[in-house]
Amino acid sequence: MVLVDIMIIDFMVELVRMVVKMDMLKKYLKPLKFDIANSLFLKGIAAIASLMIPYLLAYIIDSIVPVKDINLIFVFGALMIIISLLGWFFDIIANRKASKVARDAIIKIRHDLFAKTINLSCRQYDQYTTASLESRLTSDTYNVHRMIGMMQRMGVRAPILLIGGLVITFIMEPYLAFVMLCTLPFITILIYKKATKGISLFNLVQKAQDKMIAVVRENTQGMRIIKALSKAKHEKSKYEDVNHRLIMHEREAAEKMAIINPLMNLMMNIGLVLVILAGAYRVYGGLSEVGKIIAFTNYFTLITNAMMAVSRMFVMYSKGIASANRIQEILAIEDEMMFVDDQNMDNEYAVEFQHVNFSYLKVKDNIQDVSFKLKKGQTLGIIGVTGSGKSTLIQLLLRFYDVDSGLIKINGKDIRSYQPNELRSHYGIVMQNDFVFQDTIKENIKFGRQANDEMISETAINAQAISFIDEFDDQFEHKLNSEGTNLSGGQRQRILLSRAFLNRPQILLLDDSSSALDYVTDAKLRKAINNEFESSTKIIVAQRISSIMHADEIIVMDNGKIIAKGKHENLIKNNDVYASISETQMGGALFE
Repeated sequence: MVLVDIMIIDFMVELVRMVVKMDMLKKYLKPLKFDIANSLFLKGIAAIASLMIPYLLAYIIDSIVPVKDINLIFVFGALMIIISLLGWFFDIIANRKASKVARDAIIKIRHDLFAKTINLSCRQYDQYTTASLESRLTSDTYNVHRMIGMMQRMGVRAPILLIGGLVITFIMEPYLAFVMLCTLPFITILIYKKATKGISLFNLVQKAQDKMIAVVRENTQGMRIIKALSKAKHEKSKYEDVNHRLIMHEREAAEKMAIINPLMNLMMNIGLVLVILAGAYRVYGGLSEVGKIIAFTNYFTLITNAMMAVSRMFVMYSKGIASANRIQEILAIEDEMMFVDDQNMDNEYAVEFQHVNFSYLKVKDNIQDVSFKLKKGQTLGIIGVTGSGKSTLIQLLLRFYDVDSGLIKINGKDIRSYQPNELRSHYGIVMQNDFVFQDTIKENIKFGRQANDEMISETAINAQAISFIDEFDDQFEHKLNSEGTNLSGGQRQRILLSRAFLNRPQILLLDDSSSALDYVTDAKLRKAINNEFESSTKIIVAQRISSIMHADEIIVMDNGKIIAKGKHENLIKNNDVYASISETQMGGALFE
């Protein structure tokens, strides 16, 4: 008896210890400790009420029925009903509080996880992948939510029913209790062994789910290309492959965890049969009473259900802890950004690159010894073949990545001395793969910033967007689809340009922002930029010579290096690469 109790208690303590050791859970559950305490207290009362019912039933059958006192039968019957109702009422209140705790904790976890996710560096995004981060924000937080709720609902009730039931049965009928107890060590060992394996199995399931989400995400975003190239069959095959891997991991986890309940039922049923046989023998021999045997079978059922609840808790715990570990992994990521103390304010140059080197994978430099200087109001054009490093320069300037060596300055000050929000407040930017949100044109231009209708209209005029916006019946209130699929490529770019122009930024970064525009609109756009943003420093990454030919300085990129630098006329004469691009693009189109 003592040995079995110790095993059961150790089993429950190990369950609690493994949950409590999670720093993340302790952090988010600590502010809710009073609600948790109330929930556990009420659950404890409800569990004790459940334990009293069989005992009272045995007393009525064995002690009151034989004396034929109908009044006492009604009194104790009413007492059983009252206790049952109280247990039911406390159970409902406790479950509601448990749900509230799980809800409040997971809201905070999701908030912090999302905040951490959007503040990860680009390198960290590359490391964890978007699909994995989405999975942690959705399915992993859901698993933790279910675990927190389950642990409160069953974490007290199951141990009280289990241990309390054992104590009462030993008091009532030690012989039968010993028969029943023989099965419990096997059940305890079974649950513990399976649960400890379950964490690693469910962790593999979540990783496989990450890969499936990545494929689904790519296919939904590239649906038009898939249809255009008739690659639906090929993409379906890719999806079936990752889905099959997910199913295999789920099946392995399910098969290994599913054995718990059937084996528990088998052992419990064997124990119940032995108890009934032994009970019948003792009643027949006058060693026990019918009421005790009936109460004993009820307690056996309670103990069985408690053990089943413990097994379900461990399955849920395995999923929850595997997910909590994945969430904790993101929350524990340290900020990669190093800040330096640079109080220099040299207003001679708005943007300055000094011998900048950078590599994404730290194997081969993607940017090599890049240097240039721009004064306030000047325009820099950047051109080069695909993969030459043009967009990388923009990402370094935004401090999406930190340089490996060299220095980047804004207004004479090291960009590493700015806080991210302060640094990026200098910029208005259109990126190569920029995003249109599922909202109105107005909200896409404002993008959460303060701006009145006059400012929005003005910026749309400068971006050459007003012409097509006025064609919509609802104009700026026109709803756009996600990624702007109900706009043409040129219309999308002009919405993005309007967003960049709003609030007249100090530095305007345009990364291939007019590639979808016709030549006439592009020419009007360049004229508007020159007239309306004369005081803004402009860096224009372009594939078209016409977009940058009037820049104060043009740099030609190749393999991460600046191979030429100067004005359009000089580059035409002195650089074969630039001259070749110019001849190819503008041979007979000098009417621009």
